[in-house]
Amino acid sequence: MFFRALFVKILIIIQSLFLIQISNLHAQSYPNKSIHITIGFPPGGAIDTIMRVMAPKMSKQLGQSVVVENKAGAGGIIGMQYVARTEADGYNLFMGTMGNFSITPALVKDLPYQVYKDFQPITQVAASPFIIFINPQLPVKTLAELIAFAKANPKNVYFSSSGNAGLPHMAGEMFNQATGTQMIHVPYKGSAPSITDLMGGQVQLTFEAIAIGLPHLKSGRLKALATTDNKRLTILPDLPAAAETVPGYVVKNWFGLAAPSGIPMDRVLLIQKVVSLVLQDPEVLKTLVDLGVEPIGDSPNQFGALVRQETERWQKLLQNSGIKSD
Repeated sequence: MFFRALFVKILIIIQSLFLIQISNLHAQSYPNKSIHITIGFPPGGAIDTIMRVMAPKMSKQLGQSVVVENKAGAGGIIGMQYVARTEADGYNLFMGTMGNFSITPALVKDLPYQVYKDFQPITQVAASPFIIFINPQLPVKTLAELIAFAKANPKNVYFSSSGNAGLPHMAGEMFNQATGTQMIHVPYKGSAPSITDLMGGQVQLTFEAIAIGLPHLKSGRLKALATTDNKRLTILPDLPAAAETVPGYVVKNWFGLAAPSGIPMDRVLLIQKVVSLVLQDPEVLKTLVDLGVEPIGDSPNQFGALVRQETERWQKLLQNSGIKSD
């Protein structure tokens, strides 16, 4: 009886070891070819810069090439649709913005994909607040003074954005709701013309990424009042956080990695682990700091929860403000 029980235990142990070996072999078989990461915007933006400095570091960790591809159009919809239709094997991934994952689904009806159904979250790669940039001729020195000025001049203060229903536009509308101001939105086709007209005085302020406005801030053609975060930035430590004046007002753009639904979970976890390691690389960290971006590298579950939370948040704002897509 004793030997029979011992034999059963040994058999169970051998079987367990065999299953572990099979699991390890399966994990080690991926990747065995290049991994393609699609970005839904043209080269040169913050998300593209971040991914391109990370890609060679990821390649080294994975032992296979990581190729960054730009499939721009329709605010990222084209690139996201492309990845959604690829095989769920971990060789085609999508690197997107908060707008891609949360605002567009809340705003656009009849998308050719469903974010929750067609994508598996992998990790939130990084996050970045905006800066509230103003024209130097605007007679305010602090965020509190801006709020007072806007209330004293209702519907006579204009803020620009890179496009209707984009995150800079949303940041301005949220600011109106949080402060009781009535600033008027002026949409442009991209950040460049928005910033140009701000410097020219056609509009008074904008909510924009640090990297876009920083050169003009250094030249004196723009002034900065606050960052749309609840804490100050390392790159601009003397710049107040907007939440110091407007409690609860926090607007961050974030960048995340996802795969088509159905990808094996061991591959999801491997990619997440690699991204987390790469985000600690000194070269990558320097690039992020220069862009005013904070590394994250959280878990798939945490990223998925963030996507849902942010989608609900922007749905409420869209309903209250009446914003519609072009």
